[in-house]
Amino acid sequence: MTMKTLPKKLLLLLLVLTISAGCKKDYLSFDYTDGNIRADDVWNSDRNSRGFLNTTYAGLINAYNVDNDGALLASASDEAVNSNANSSINIINNGTWGPLRTIDDQYGAMYTAIRRTNLFLENSTTSAITPATDIPRLRGEAYFLRAMYHFELMKRYGAIILSTRSYTTTDNLDVPRNTVEEVVAQIVADCDEAVKVLPASHAEWGAGDKGRATGSAALALKSRVLLYAASPLYNQTNIIEKWNAAATAAKQLIDLNKHSLLTLAQLANLWDFSVAASNYSPELIFATSVTAGNTIERNNAPISYEGKGRTNPTEELVNAFEMRVSGKPINDVTSGYSAANPYSTTGATARDPRLALFIIYNGQNFKSKAVETFVGGKDNVPTNVDNTKTGYYLRKFLSESAAWATGTTAVNRNRPWILFRYAETLLNYAEALNEVNGPTADVYTYVNQVRQRAGMPSLPAGLSQDEMRARIQNERRVELCFEGHRFFDVRRWKKGAEFFNKPVSGIQIVKTGTNFTYNKFTVENRIFTDKNYLYPFPQIEMNKLKNLAQNPGY
Repeated sequence: MTMKTLPKKLLLLLLVLTISAGCKKDYLSFDYTDGNIRADDVWNSDRNSRGFLNTTYAGLINAYNVDNDGALLASASDEAVNSNANSSINIINNGTWGPLRTIDDQYGAMYTAIRRTNLFLENSTTSAITPATDIPRLRGEAYFLRAMYHFELMKRYGAIILSTRSYTTTDNLDVPRNTVEEVVAQIVADCDEAVKVLPASHAEWGAGDKGRATGSAALALKSRVLLYAASPLYNQTNIIEKWNAAATAAKQLIDLNKHSLLTLAQLANLWDFSVAASNYSPELIFATSVTAGNTIERNNAPISYEGKGRTNPTEELVNAFEMRVSGKPINDVTSGYSAANPYSTTGATARDPRLALFIIYNGQNFKSKAVETFVGGKDNVPTNVDNTKTGYYLRKFLSESAAWATGTTAVNRNRPWILFRYAETLLNYAEALNEVNGPTADVYTYVNQVRQRAGMPSLPAGLSQDEMRARIQNERRVELCFEGHRFFDVRRWKKGAEFFNKPVSGIQIVKTGTNFTYNKFTVENRIFTDKNYLYPFPQIEMNKLKNLAQNPGY
């Protein structure tokens, strides 16, 4: 994010202003006074008021490092295994996840962020912001961010306590949770307020304000939350109108005509803002602030490149990539799949080109060197604790222009965590519309846009609603892999028992001369029970708030 900012000391001070005065209800409490600073010092200053809004963006979640050691949430799904056997990400997989053993706990952080948005909304209309005509737009940013932070809570915990005003230490905060329906309605209402006043897309922001909230970001959030609300986890009686609302929101964003898909070649650099074409590209809808570094590469590159190899894609994910020529799944005997050449990129046996873009497999070039994950290869050394556990390494997100190895000059790249991109919107629309009307021409049109960008053939005509649902779900699995969607998609579809309560696999590759043989093997057994559809509330929060009923099963 390159938005206009305040001097570092003042920004830090404004952040301090939103921190607790010391009571145990810290994420909802606030005291302007720290000895010298008063509310008037903030709201009677145009610069400070704007700076306060800037600090509200700090709550956006960068998900490249869930366990503080490079884990992605993908490793808590059937997408990947984490190379660090001791990673806390594994508590989600091994049945020990609970109120006293949490990970990705965003409860307090999100309420702190929500409180900042509420303070801005309560004070901005009488603040010294100049010109006053800027105030509605700035409030639109706050409405969007409040909606975003409520959604981050909802997608983890389900029913939560809505917070639409700031609280003081004298308020009773021990209140029951709102229903999911109430939470969704509030998020939608905030998104609608944001859409009214925000620039339609990042193209309408000036260069110094790129990265701020937009109308299209608010519509993307509205589309996603309504899709979640329509899904089986929350829509147990399959009320079709909920699916229709999700489809309408996605189509509203599509009809803005402000976003489009990049080419396949450009997609590889979508997450690298050091590449000019990727910097606020048409596919990007909204992202976190941009940070410069090479940590993503150091955490995930193969071991011979001095990487930790943290995210190891599973054989299940690799097998989800279909065949390039026939467009069929590899388990279809007529697909053209070759078990002797499983990663083919040419001819009748070629796989979906996204496989090579998103996953590093044996023999693939990375930084102008061939990766060797066969038994005895330089990227398959079992004595190395960071060695791949599955025979694969992560490719998505990594920049070949970054440098981090010993003896080289470090080269950083500018990367955000992308929160919304246009491909998801197209798939949201196709999924919701299929649930409303079955596989209409529009359903085919929008899911095929994503496939055709990847160089894949259109889906075959004549699919049933169930068949189309399965193909759309697989398209999300492939296109959006490692971006945090699979973890929540399987939950909202209520398919945890089917996909997550089973072992995940890898591939053992044996090289004999110039030939390779491939043997699938079990890497980890995984446990998923009904309670795991939602996060547990941390016990520390349960101790504070007696009316905060724990999610079932914990």
